[in-house]
Amino acid sequence: MKLAFTLVALAWLGAGFAAPMAAAQSDEVRIYRCTDSAGKQTLRDTPCLKGQQQQVRDMLKPKDAPPVKPPKPAPVPVPAALQPAATQVVYLVPPRPMFECATPDGNRYTSDDNAGNPRWVPFWTLGYPAMRPITSLGSNIGGAPPRPDHPTLPPRGDINWPVALGGGQWIRDECAMLPPAEACARLRDRRKQIGTRFFNAMPSERDVLRVEERGINARLDNDCGGH
Repeated sequence: MKLAFTLVALAWLGAGFAAPMAAAQSDEVRIYRCTDSAGKQTLRDTPCLKGQQQQVRDMLKPKDAPPVKPPKPAPVPVPAALQPAATQVVYLVPPRPMFECATPDGNRYTSDDNAGNPRWVPFWTLGYPAMRPITSLGSNIGGAPPRPDHPTLPPRGDINWPVALGGGQWIRDECAMLPPAEACARLRDRRKQIGTRFFNAMPSERDVLRVEERGINARLDNDCGGH
């Protein structure tokens, strides 16, 4: 307040004096300029001392600046609802495929590969007509097949060629890979069969079943996400 009063008084001294106002308003302040006999001037807010020349001026009372309101805090963005992370399955090793194979007579079995149990079979098992060559001794014993024009063979028109004469070929079963979910279901079914068989098995067979069950459990953990 004192600083404000001093600033107002200095401004008043530089601008000169005017006639005093008739009455001070509630928002005004009255300033007295006093001059003593030596010509020294002073400013005061009360009348001058006796013997001093007095000049009066009414001025607007200085007002304090309105309080500065603190800025409003910036709105905190509301995070969107967190979406649950998608379930991820991490495999230690790639899942092993499982195949379903079918034999020529319609039996089905599962296998870890699509080799189809390759095996050598004689031609007669595949439906070819079979006959044994006649030797010079007149007995039907096996041997290397003679040439088709050999005199011991019947004429070509009397049999359905080709004729299987002790030969054969490799065959294998047809196999198809199972979907992963089906492969896991087959593993669980086999584990149940082992548990049922275990109680009636001999001690030696139980050891074999334990090893197979451990392998199934390990495969289920890795390929199927647990038991």
